[in-house]
Amino acid sequence: MSHVFVIEGLIGVGKTTLCRLLEREWGARIVLEPADDNPFLARFYSDPTNFAFPTQMFYLATRYAQQRGMRQGDMFSPLVVSDYLFAKDRIFAEMTLSGPELALYERFAGLLDDTPVHPDFVVFLDAETDVILRRIARRNISAEQVIPASYLDDLRSRYYSLWARYTGAPVYVLRTDTVDYVGDPAAKAHILAMLRGWMDGTPVAGAPEAYKPVGPGTLFGG
Repeated sequence: MSHVFVIEGLIGVGKTTLCRLLEREWGARIVLEPADDNPFLARFYSDPTNFAFPTQMFYLATRYAQQRGMRQGDMFSPLVVSDYLFAKDRIFAEMTLSGPELALYERFAGLLDDTPVHPDFVVFLDAETDVILRRIARRNISAEQVIPASYLDDLRSRYYSLWARYTGAPVYVLRTDTVDYVGDPAAKAHILAMLRGWMDGTPVAGAPEAYKPVGPGTLFGG
């Protein structure tokens, strides 16, 4: 396996869209989060108190299985792109679980004996919360329509806390508020050039530098 990198971000920022673009343009093998297969997710959005634990345990098990598959490699796919970082699992667990349920999650997570895949780099896509909510509304997936702005804001903050301590790979933050890398050929060419530059170790001019905190309460660095 030559290269592995991760496209991360909140719901609606364009993670899967970018992964699909890399699949088409570069022949990448993509590993997508198993959200559509999670039988508890819709019920979690409407009733998080009762469905957080089964939702989280489903994700832990399936993400772990995917990580094992990624470690096996694919001789026909020198590039593997995933739309999640395994470390995010703990973010969601700490956000949605507490007490005995969080303790039980920790016990199961501690039994996993393989080291997660370390990507070459992580790209964190971000956008303003109101932009994300408009995109969620346009997607018109009924289960997602109950997601409040406070949930997205809390999740974003937890992601940046993760990036501040994450040492597994460089993390690059890209804003997608006004970027259309599907319908705008120039935007597509630009983001592909940035990704290629980071992958080859020769960043293009103007590309964001690796994220670093720039002060208390500040979310953006570079």
